Amino acid sequence: FFFVNSRMPPKEKKTKAQIAKAAAAGGSGKKKKKWNSGKVKEKSNNAVYFDEATYEKLLSDVPNSRLITVSTIADKLRVNGSLARVAIRDLEAKGKIRRVSTHNSQLLYTSLPKESKEEAKEAEAEA
Repeated sequence: FFFVNSRMPPKEKKTKAQIAKAAAAGGSGKKKKKWNSGKVKEKSNNAVYFDEATYEKLLSDVPNSRLITVSTIADKLRVNGSLARVAIRDLEAKGKIRRVSTHNSQLLYTSLPKESKEEAKEAEAEA
């Protein structure tokens, strides 16, 4: 094998002005590849006030749940968080749910045992 032209042509020398201009231009112009675009949470369209159907569902379904928090009510009934907090306070005032723990903003409630429910109904009937 014979290599006729084994040498590369000489590299062109850049002037200082050309080097400065290339540095100001900001490199090759290719952008860095992004490996993930990030997850986008879908926007939920929650109600901001109770209508009759939602309020009836609140009174019938929620007191039977074992774990009652703002987020569980917001998910089940499709209402916003502030409305769920008001609903929890309302149910507690009516004696339909019992507070387990409150820590800063996390409110934990549970359903009443069957004996307490019967006592609450009798007290409601007397009133």
